[in-house]
Amino acid sequence: MNATVNKVELLGYAGMNAELVEFEKGNALLKFSLATSESYQKSSGEWVKNTTWHNIVMWGEAARKALPSVTKGAKLQLQGKIVNQTYTDKDGVKRHMCKIQTEAVEPIAEEKE
Repeated sequence: MNATVNKVELLGYAGMNAELVEFEKGNALLKFSLATSESYQKSSGEWVKNTTWHNIVMWGEAARKALPSVTKGAKLQLQGKIVNQTYTDKDGVKRHMCKIQTEAVEPIAEEKE
C-alpha cells in the first residue's frame, strides 16, 4: 500500500490579530491569516514580489495557547495540513475555501540589522 502525505510548512507574517471563538462544550477555534512572499526577476530585469495569503485554523487547547503569539505583523512558523471546505454563502452560491490546519505556531524573533 502506498502512503500519501498532506503536510505544509509555512514561515510568514500574521495579517491580523488572531480571533478566538469559544464553543459551549469547551472547544475553541483560533483563526488568522498568514502572508508568505516570494520574489523573482523578470527577463527585463524587473523584480516582482508575489504574496500569498493563507487562512490558518487551530483547535482546542493549542488554539488558546497560541493566541498571545498571533498578533498582526508577527513572524510565525507552522506546520499543518491542507483542509478544503465547501459551503453555500448567504446568496446561495457554492464556495470553496482552502485552509491550513495546524496544532502549533512558533513565533520567530526578527533579526536586527
